[in-house]
Amino acid sequence: MKSFVRRHFEDFVNKQDLSAADRNFAPEYQEHGTDVPPDYPSGPAGPKQYLAAAFKSYPDIRVTIEDIVAEGDRVVVRNTWRATDSQTGQKIEFGGIVIWRIAHGQLVERWAYLSPPVPASSHPR
Repeated sequence: MKSFVRRHFEDFVNKQDLSAADRNFAPEYQEHGTDVPPDYPSGPAGPKQYLAAAFKSYPDIRVTIEDIVAEGDRVVVRNTWRATDSQTGQKIEFGGIVIWRIAHGQLVERWAYLSPPVPASSHPR
């Protein structure tokens, strides 16, 4: 499961392959958390819509997995995101912790906790 999640981040985010969503997210995929908009589409359409917008705003966005732990049907990832804002040219960084639930070889649920973006030079390490 850790290899699957690593590959998912690499393909979907770092290679900006939106078709990875159709392979990796289950049709019944759900996002959990307070930052999920009420009109967020279910299944793979939600993450595709979100990342497509991110790629326009941050064309060089990349995610680095700092830690990854798997237990049962869950994979927990601590990651760091880095990007350049296409409007301002400012480099930003933010961190996050994501909990994925995997079933039948696909991502079926996600809980994410992300820190607010800050200028890359001031991000604590």
